[in-house]
Amino acid sequence: MSPALRPMNAADLDQVLRIENNVHAYPWTRGNFRDAMNSHYLCQVYEMDNEILGYAVLMLAVDEAQLLIIGIAAAYQRQGLGGRLLGEIMNAARRLNLQRIILEVRPSNVVALGLYRKSGFSELALRRDYYPSAAGREDAMVMEYLL
Repeated sequence: MSPALRPMNAADLDQVLRIENNVHAYPWTRGNFRDAMNSHYLCQVYEMDNEILGYAVLMLAVDEAQLLIIGIAAAYQRQGLGGRLLGEIMNAARRLNLQRIILEVRPSNVVALGLYRKSGFSELALRRDYYPSAAGREDAMVMEYLL
C-alpha cells in the first residue's frame, strides 16, 4: 500500500505535532494547525496504514497558494516521500485551478532547497531576517512554482 493524501482533522493533531516537534527547530503549535484548519486552508496529511507519515498546509488566495509548512516524519525521510508529498500538494493546487505556489525556506535548509529546486521551484526574492535562529535571525528565500 502506498501513502495517500487526505484532509487533516483535529484527531490528527497529536501525530502531526509529534512529527512537527521532531523535524522543525521552530515548530508550529497545536493552535497554529487548528487556526489553519479553522481558516479553511488546505491542510493535508500523508497517511499509510493509519499512520501519518507527513503533512502540508497551503494557504489559498484567489489564484495562488502559499505553502506554509510541510514535514515528513524523521523515520521516513530520505526515502523520496517528501518529493512525493510535495508533488501531491502541487497536483491538489492544479485541481483547484491555481496559477502558482509560493513558499519561504531557510537558505541553510539545503535539503529542502534541493527538493524545491528539483520539483521546479525557482528563486523569487530574499526576505531579510525573516526566521528566528540560534544566532538571532535568518533570511528566507522566497520561491515560486508556476502551475
